[in-house]
Amino acid sequence: MKVDAIYVHFGELSTKGNNQKQFINCLARNIRHALKDYPTLKIDERRDFILVNLHDEDPESVMNRLLLVAGIQRLSLVYILEKDYQKIASAVVEIMEKEEGHTFKIKAHRVDKTFPISSMDLSAKLGGEVLRNVKRFKVDVHNPDVLMRVDIKSSGAYLYCHERIGLGGYPLGMNGKVTTLLSGGIDSPVAAYSLIRRGIKVECLHFASPPYTSEAVLDKLVDLLEVLSAYQEDIRLEVIPFTKLQEAIYRYVAEPYCITIMRRMMLRIAARCKEKNHALGIATGESIGQVASQTLESLGVINEVTNVPILRPLATSDKIAIINEAKRLGTYEISIRPYEDCCTIFKPKNPKTKPSLEEARFYESKFDYETLIDEAVANSYSIYIRNGAIIKDERNQDE
Repeated sequence: MKVDAIYVHFGELSTKGNNQKQFINCLARNIRHALKDYPTLKIDERRDFILVNLHDEDPESVMNRLLLVAGIQRLSLVYILEKDYQKIASAVVEIMEKEEGHTFKIKAHRVDKTFPISSMDLSAKLGGEVLRNVKRFKVDVHNPDVLMRVDIKSSGAYLYCHERIGLGGYPLGMNGKVTTLLSGGIDSPVAAYSLIRRGIKVECLHFASPPYTSEAVLDKLVDLLEVLSAYQEDIRLEVIPFTKLQEAIYRYVAEPYCITIMRRMMLRIAARCKEKNHALGIATGESIGQVASQTLESLGVINEVTNVPILRPLATSDKIAIINEAKRLGTYEISIRPYEDCCTIFKPKNPKTKPSLEEARFYESKFDYETLIDEAVANSYSIYIRNGAIIKDERNQDE
């Protein structure tokens, strides 16, 4: 038998109630876009699943591409038959003859109640067919080597044995777009991936401090975004020249408050970029308590500069979990390259873990930060990544 299609299973999308169709339509659009290089494929969206009809395309190649699409819970290679018991039974036996292992279970699900055999009876009858015709198999209902699923729907009978786990979450773009602070460290790329998986498009923002930071930091960021572009095809990186602001901070602000004031400036700039780029919020890679600026007291003082929604997808993640996720994604080895960002270069020796809002405001009153912010935003430039490659780089263009 030849596999007919890839069966796309929903996870959280099935809980969306009256909005479910909107989510499914978005996922179908994203699947079509992801598979645009496969011209013979046909995408068939249904109320509770999506079928990718393969025709002559390579199933494994198509499957691997779909594993990068947010909103897909599980994927299965599926055989599609008429709702005829004898044809279903023959197909089950033929499929099981090719399967490896010694134990099996049949799990039938009769969605179409016009089919004359109940789910439980169909499971038992098909199990009997396998036992009679494939002698090496015996039943194990708890931990079988092969789990054969038979779904009886109004459109036909769907047979599949194996499932591969997708990204889950929501279809990309369904939950808007955010401006994401990207430092080049381990945390922020993992945070960006977490947002993408939740259906949020990311545009990235980096604060550069030449000559204190190396141009190699930007090359590292490009490599990180090339990895992330497997999950979001187009990503823009906006680079903010931050040197003058940082020099002013370290000239006018007591050292324990420097990191607090620096983060407040970053959020002010991020809020402007968010408005300029029509994003819905700001996101960071912060994790509660990981460093001095990420205590709840610090975050409260830092957040005070804006009422823009601030997402922190790693807020409750520990460092080991973040590192493991970075390794899985392929960003870890890039992130640990020895090129430091502005936060690391200007790191104070004794940062304040419980800063006072009044003192933060006092230090900011000592210099004209608004003019410096205006200048930094005006002199920003962008790098555009698509499908793992730079398509436009404004670094070397004249102002």
